[in-house]
Amino acid sequence: MGVLREVVEADLPVFYEYERDREAAAMAVFPPRERDAFMAHWEDARERLGPDLDGRLRRRGRRQHRLLGGRRRRFVGYWIGRKFWGRGLPTQALAELLDVVDARPLHAYVVKSNVASIRVLEKCGFVTVGEHAGDDGIEELLLELRA
Repeated sequence: MGVLREVVEADLPVFYEYERDREAAAMAVFPPRERDAFMAHWEDARERLGPDLDGRLRRRGRRQHRLLGGRRRRFVGYWIGRKFWGRGLPTQALAELLDVVDARPLHAYVVKSNVASIRVLEKCGFVTVGEHAGDDGIEELLLELRA
């Protein structure tokens, strides 16, 4: 039984609350958006992504289509509600997504202190290929899943 499914309108208020969770936001070093900005983000993602993931759960991160080394790269990102932590669901969901999305390489940015997310990515075959600190001082790793 898979854990990914189509996002429905009723999910968005739940996702909004997950993003507003202070502990989760601190772990991801990602400040929660105001409700209108959050909803606009999802609407924009729907318009840009369309049905490209076979209708399965998808979320655009803050660096989803960043230009790196002069080329456009595909990024994967996720957010897990705290009540689901420690149950292996992020790893299962990412593995399912990787079965659907066959584009490679895929990339992921993760803040260096988010050990749990780094481990999820590594379990799914991603390897660290770089690191940097942004203008905001946040240190991130760049992970890649090769073909």
